[in-house]
Amino acid sequence: MKKLTLLITLVLSNPVQADSYLSPPDLPPLAAVATALNNTPTVREATANLGVVAANKDRLRAGGYETSVRLNVQQRHTLVPNNNYNEWDIGLERTLRLPNKARIDYALGDQGMVQAHYILGDALHESGRVLLTSWFNWLREYYQSQQWQTEVGNLQEQVRIVNKRVKAGDAAKLEQLQAEAALSQAQAQLAGAGLRVATARNELRSRYPAISLPANPVLPQPEPVTDPLEVWQQRTMEHHHELAIAHAETQRYGLMLSRSEADRIPDPSIGLRYANERGGEEKVLGINLTMPIPGGGRKASQQMAAANQLVATERELGVRTKIQTETTNTWLATQSAYTAWQASEAASAAMRRQSDLMVRAYQLGESGLTDVLNARRLTQEADLNAINSRLAAAQARYRLLLDTHALWPIDADEEGHEPVK
Repeated sequence: MKKLTLLITLVLSNPVQADSYLSPPDLPPLAAVATALNNTPTVREATANLGVVAANKDRLRAGGYETSVRLNVQQRHTLVPNNNYNEWDIGLERTLRLPNKARIDYALGDQGMVQAHYILGDALHESGRVLLTSWFNWLREYYQSQQWQTEVGNLQEQVRIVNKRVKAGDAAKLEQLQAEAALSQAQAQLAGAGLRVATARNELRSRYPAISLPANPVLPQPEPVTDPLEVWQQRTMEHHHELAIAHAETQRYGLMLSRSEADRIPDPSIGLRYANERGGEEKVLGINLTMPIPGGGRKASQQMAAANQLVATERELGVRTKIQTETTNTWLATQSAYTAWQASEAASAAMRRQSDLMVRAYQLGESGLTDVLNARRLTQEADLNAINSRLAAAQARYRLLLDTHALWPIDADEEGHEPVK
């Protein structure tokens, strides 16, 4: 129990090297992210699993054979002469694990620890993805709510202008009703946006209490991804935990195949026997050797191990193909999102200029209120789309950085392990 507690403590207290990762201002602080990820249920489960695998490693090293003690007590009766003798014998016996089997068992234990560390890394990676998604969901709802707040303010000003014109006799009562209806619709949208941002904030706080949400978060500034796809493919393949787990599983089944092949030769048992016979008149000291005769079950076990290794190999190839496809799709999405953000920013700026011109024209009596409200509606849609595009572009780039372990500390588990090629 002490070893398990120490192991978990060491993993959870693994220091974060701040110079090894990014800490952009539009994301939570790096230290808070590390604490939050280490305390998610999946990561804590994977950390606790290290203790299970460490115990199994000790079991494999110790082997499954134990020393047996045998004690026999009997009474001998002879007819000539007519005597009764009390007799007993005691023996020690142990099955000996052949050296090559012990070597494979040691390797299986070590391989189990490698795989358990990659499972921990995969839990950190998946928790990082969930955190990144939750963070951007909150940013998206927050800035949409801010945009609706701005729109409500603009429409309140428009209602004030219309009311002033109605009182002066320069506008019909119908325009006042139109302006008030537009304001009410915007206020309803603002209420819905407020609920969504509160829900997203609650989700973040509940899942990651170590992360403090700023009152005024930094609006992300998207950056282009200039490296070609091949570079990101290589980086992802070197660090992807799912591929590392599949590769480690293939290696483990290879060791199990070697173990089953070694089991074709049974392990011998050797024993020491001491007997006291004829009431102590005879003392017997002996050594016995037992060698099982192998049957068909051992060959069947070997065949099953070979089939399992083939299955693991095919699974690893499938995982590799899936990761390559996912990385390509993510890279393409990053390129598209950045282009879409630039276009949406241009559209938003153009719509704002048009809306300002329509408001000025209305104030001068050169356009109707319907044109102004339509322009404001289109501008609001363009502004919301620009916000969503900006956040989507930033999130896509951060997702690429996360998958290549350049964003957050999710690769501390890989110390001492070679990357999968």
